[in-house]
Amino acid sequence: MKHLIFVAGLALSVAYPVYAADAKPETKKVCVDAQGKDGKPIMDPKTNKPKQNCKEVKVHKKHEGTAVPTKK
Repeated sequence: MKHLIFVAGLALSVAYPVYAADAKPETKKVCVDAQGKDGKPIMDPKTNKPKQNCKEVKVHKKHEGTAVPTKK
């Protein structure tokens, strides 16, 4: 019994890194204009364009479901 548990644990530990490498989340870059305390955009003095705060965010997939039936 101990050998069976050991072999099962060994198989899972070897297979786990393969699945973890494939599960890399898809990301996209999102930029938003930076605003000051007064709510106006902060302008960059060199380019005369608003400064932007950019972040990498994960893209979540939408799952399609069945329609909710309406009551009679």
